[in-house]
Amino acid sequence: MVGKQDGNSTPPGIYDRTRSSQMTSIEVIAIALSLLWLLGCGLFFLFTPASQSTDDSGALRFMMTVLAIFMPVAMIWVGATAARASRIMREESQRLQAAIDAIRHAYVSQSQGRALSSEPSVARKLDEIAAATRKTETALAKFTSIRPQATPMRPKPEAPAQSGAEHQAALPLGTPAEEMGPPLSREDFIRAMNFPETAEDEEGFAALRKALRDRQAAQLVQASQDVLTLLSQDGIYMDDLRPDMARPEIWRRFAGGERGRAIAALGGIRDRSSLALTAGRMKQDPIFRDAAHHFLRRFDKIFAAFEAEATDAEISDLSNTRTARAFMLLGRVAGIFD
Repeated sequence: MVGKQDGNSTPPGIYDRTRSSQMTSIEVIAIALSLLWLLGCGLFFLFTPASQSTDDSGALRFMMTVLAIFMPVAMIWVGATAARASRIMREESQRLQAAIDAIRHAYVSQSQGRALSSEPSVARKLDEIAAATRKTETALAKFTSIRPQATPMRPKPEAPAQSGAEHQAALPLGTPAEEMGPPLSREDFIRAMNFPETAEDEEGFAALRKALRDRQAAQLVQASQDVLTLLSQDGIYMDDLRPDMARPEIWRRFAGGERGRAIAALGGIRDRSSLALTAGRMKQDPIFRDAAHHFLRRFDKIFAAFEAEATDAEISDLSNTRTARAFMLLGRVAGIFD
């Protein structure tokens, strides 16, 4: 990776250490200036006639002469040393930037490889969910075809046969099939929002089928599946996130319409790499941005209805699902918790 320097695997001049033993243009200029100054001083004292002076003034004259000769030379080399240090710092900064870029590239490559080869990846789970969804649609078709046979199992009224108008009032025409079925329980809704754990998770698939029969829940399941699939393309998986869990009363305040810092605790995702990758994808990818905003709207609407009847324990269970973690991540990037 970054630290290896064998062969020609890295471009010259990027990872190579600064060769301090070689003479650079800075030293050449400093030597030329020093020689020029010394030559000028030599010519000055060579053509200047010597003057008679006492011992005390002669010693002072000698000291001043030495300072006049060597002080500029010392200043030249101080400047040369500072220029060389500045040059080395610039090279070190370039190497550090190249190393950071290489680490980021390796991280993204590793994440993409993980998305393709990791066994417990969400992408594979979502493929299984898609297959289960197709099976569910087939089962729903069969269920619709055999539903009239199940009607005689309902208890018959004791009163005499009613008129056709009364029958139509009890069961109006155009009633959707999902409204005729039993309502989705909160337990099944929570399990469906977490999606099945494995291909053998029969309870998870059963809850998911029930959620898909409910029109509102099915829309949230589809929106959640879309954003989870898009996030997995950048190596972001909800199972890897460990958010700071907010108290149920904070979630209830969110359901009541509060926004901003009052519900800032809901943005409990602290993974910097996931936040940075998601924010970059949100700015650059309009498809991802539209899917994220659609998911946030669906979650907001569904959770408001769920919170009205849910207990604190059920809200805590829902906040620990993959769908809720995606909401925390995308909500923090979108700024709804600021």
